Amino acid sequence: MTVLYSAEMAGLAAVPVSLPSGGIVDGNVRVKRATITLATQTTSDTIVIAKATEGESFLYGVVNTDTSLGSAQIAIGVSGSVAKYKAAAVQTATNAPAIFGVNAGTATVTANEEIFITISAANLPASGNLVVDMYFSAT
Repeated sequence: MTVLYSAEMAGLAAVPVSLPSGGIVDGNVRVKRATITLATQTTSDTIVIAKATEGESFLYGVVNTDTSLGSAQIAIGVSGSVAKYKAAAVQTATNAPAIFGVNAGTATVTANEEIFITISAANLPASGNLVVDMYFSAT
């Protein structure tokens, strides 16, 4: 039987041992929370929600709202890749945390990033609250 290794474990089986970057194996989890008061933010607005530090690795995020966002869509990303962490989608379920993540966004952050929400399709509601938690691993 052949023994195969995941990308993260391959370096641990090598001689000499090579640890993966970004605290992926035995890393510490960091959460970055953003609480947004909804106030008819428009499709031309962006909302800065977090800063990722070089060397961290994105694990997943959770978005939760107490008010349906209706037909407004939100994407979460960075300059040059506005959907790096979450592709644009509607969020109509209320008080129901929804996990998000884009596989391509799970690579180790190579330079400090300012993470923001981009709004499309319609403006956000006039009232309510939106909470976004982003989980990163780091050494």
